[in-house]
Amino acid sequence: MSEPRTTAGEGFHPHLHDTPSPPPTPLRSRLYHIRADALDGDTAQTGGMRRFAAVSGRTAGSEKLWMGQTHVAAATSSSDHHHGESETAIYVVSGHPEFVFLDGSGDTPEEVRLRTSPGDYVFVPPFVPHREENPDPDAEAVVVIARSTQEAVVVNVPGLYALGPDGTALP
Repeated sequence: MSEPRTTAGEGFHPHLHDTPSPPPTPLRSRLYHIRADALDGDTAQTGGMRRFAAVSGRTAGSEKLWMGQTHVAAATSSSDHHHGESETAIYVVSGHPEFVFLDGSGDTPEEVRLRTSPGDYVFVPPFVPHREENPDPDAEAVVVIARSTQEAVVVNVPGLYALGPDGTALP
């Protein structure tokens, strides 16, 4: 018995055959390989952390994405910060970092602490102030970060504050 053949439009992404390919540009004409020993430490930083760019406008000509690593030293806490209009996805590689923010969905803002383990993911919406903490006294925590902006947007703030439904800071 022969295997069934698939044609354009069938399969995992059936809608893709209807989307015209963009004209080739330097960004879209090749793959980029960023080696682990070539990560770029010249990025926006927050106290208590070290960020390293892997995929960015500078390293690969990325137009819509930033991706890299963050190292949080043992027994340390980052400064409070947010990432502007960027959505941020975090994958925990090693350690047990904790992500702290104020949840304003109840009657009064409440501090929430997300305790993570290797293999966990965290999503940080735009403009949400937070901090990373590493309670382990002996080992750093390492996470991989992807952002919906070309570069690592970091806005350091003097403290955590909760956002209301309309996106403004709650008192």
